[in-house]
Amino acid sequence: MHIAIGNDHAGTEYKLAIIGLLKSKGIEVSNYGTDGKDSVDYPDFVHPVATAVDSKKVEFGILICGSGNGVSMTANKYQKVRAALCWTKEIVVLSREHNDANILSIPARFVSLPQALEMVTTFLETEFEGGRHERRVAKMACK
Repeated sequence: MHIAIGNDHAGTEYKLAIIGLLKSKGIEVSNYGTDGKDSVDYPDFVHPVATAVDSKKVEFGILICGSGNGVSMTANKYQKVRAALCWTKEIVVLSREHNDANILSIPARFVSLPQALEMVTTFLETEFEGGRHERRVAKMACK
């Protein structure tokens, strides 16, 4: 499995921990985020992740910023991206089962690091249910 990850200054600590988790599971990671804490513009780090997911160069993406909103809004401009802003494990499950989310957006200022790590694991372990949800997911992209 190959995952793209990106973050702004609010998500650096979380990103580094998530990369450690992913690598411990044998998952290849492309890091497009900042490694610093100086203020940066999140779209600069979202576009490479969303492009990689949209073009299927990676299976999934993970984005992290303070609220999770900016990264989600930016990523969801891409036709084949379904970025889900999640703040609980239960929302992560539904985003995968019902919406076939392919990018997990994490609000670093609103979830603890242990919660974020649990959400990443849940995201990777939860399968899309298909069925009635497949029809709905097919209607998401603009034509």
